[in-house]
Amino acid sequence: MKFVDEAEITVHAGNGGNGCVSFRREKSIPFGGPDGGNGGDGGDVWLIADEGLNTLVDFRHERIFRAQRGENGMGRQMAGKRGEDWTIRVPVGTAVINVDTEETIGDLIHHGQRLKVAVGGHGGAGNTVFKSSTNRTPRKAVPGTPGEVRELRLELKVLADVGLLGFPNAGKSTFIRAVSAATPRVADYPFTTLQPHLGVVRIGTDQSFVIADIPGLIEGAAEGAGLGIQFLKHVSRTRLLLHLVDMAPLDEDISPVEQVRAIEEELEKFDPELLHRPRWLVFNKADLLPEEDRQKLAKALVRKLKWKAPWFVVSALAREGTWNVCLKIQDFFDSLKAEAAESLHSEDA
Repeated sequence: MKFVDEAEITVHAGNGGNGCVSFRREKSIPFGGPDGGNGGDGGDVWLIADEGLNTLVDFRHERIFRAQRGENGMGRQMAGKRGEDWTIRVPVGTAVINVDTEETIGDLIHHGQRLKVAVGGHGGAGNTVFKSSTNRTPRKAVPGTPGEVRELRLELKVLADVGLLGFPNAGKSTFIRAVSAATPRVADYPFTTLQPHLGVVRIGTDQSFVIADIPGLIEGAAEGAGLGIQFLKHVSRTRLLLHLVDMAPLDEDISPVEQVRAIEEELEKFDPELLHRPRWLVFNKADLLPEEDRQKLAKALVRKLKWKAPWFVVSALAREGTWNVCLKIQDFFDSLKAEAAESLHSEDA
């Protein structure tokens, strides 16, 4: 199925039903008085997260959704029936943005989570409501109010524990193939990955994490160059970033150090918080260098970058060093889990 990570839709909540002007007329009761009922409320529009979906492709064909209108009030003080709600299923990980205000309405990150995106109109009052000691025969009723109409932008952001950073052809797709069962496309030209791929890395019986192979990044991505925002928004939910760097790039115009700096600048432009998220350096394609030169070159690059976080030398193609990276990642997540449990225990105490 084609991966679509953004779509715009229009939602119409139901209008409220109109109030009724009616009078009680029975043979034995000459002065029956008003008995017009109220109109029913219009239906609401809801979004619900469904883990069975992984794309927004359905919204390419259907973009307008309408909840049911409330029924009008009737005589004998019968209120109109409330309109049926309309529920729209979206993938888990969908952010909902109001197109007119650019306000984020909500984020659906759990299966079954519901979000009301348009409120139905209120039913109008029937003439019974206006009966009083001074107005025994009111001939007034109120029409229902219109339901909300909203233009929404749906953005699907992948939910992964680890996100792979790197220039095109840094070896991200090869890396995720080496450590999981995911099979993203691999080729010897840039931008072979045009959509995110998720892979589950299993370390033990109860130990695993999800890693995301995300389209490659180039300078100017924060302004939309290349795959631009389509790349950066998928990084925002990951807990750890693996920054893959080609140790022996074919393009000598931009060195590994310059590649790292360029991506750091794009992260800062898009969201400064991403630059402070845990980020590890992975020097890839070590198989293209003599074994005695690999560590020497990696250490030289680390010194130039003044890198303080963990770093690794691997060959994703030959699957050398990749398992060690995965073990360190699992240790990292286990320590986070232990810290969270300890913090919760101290709060309870």
